[in-house]
Amino acid sequence: MSNFLANFVRDESGAAAAEYVLILAIVGAGVAGGAWYLGNKISLALTATGNKVSNCAASTGQPTGC
Repeated sequence: MSNFLANFVRDESGAAAAEYVLILAIVGAGVAGGAWYLGNKISLALTATGNKVSNCAASTGQPTGC
């Protein structure tokens, strides 16, 4: 029994898998954060562009800044 416990304590095969999972979790969080940030920036840019187009289309006469 003591031999089994000694081998179990020295076994590090699961440590490598845990490290890979931790690395993947960190990379995944970075990718998700970047996608969220870029998604918000793109949404704001498209909203601003749509508002400018709407304002130019609704104006009468010679619109300024269109």
